[in-house]
Amino acid sequence: MKRHELLKHLRRNGCFLKREGGSHSLWCNPKTGHTEAIPRHTEIPNKLAKKIFRMLSIPEK
Repeated sequence: MKRHELLKHLRRNGCFLKREGGSHSLWCNPKTGHTEAIPRHTEIPNKLAKKIFRMLSIPEK
């Protein structure tokens, strides 16, 4: 999955960018308070994308 598609899906489900790190961006779901690191690669493996969705408690794309 492309990184911009992943971030678009996160925004649509109410998540926001908490802060930028060196090689990751931290995204937070305000409804649950969970934070997850998103790597800064142009292509995110589907297995990792599913894990991110699960950890942030949002539906899969």
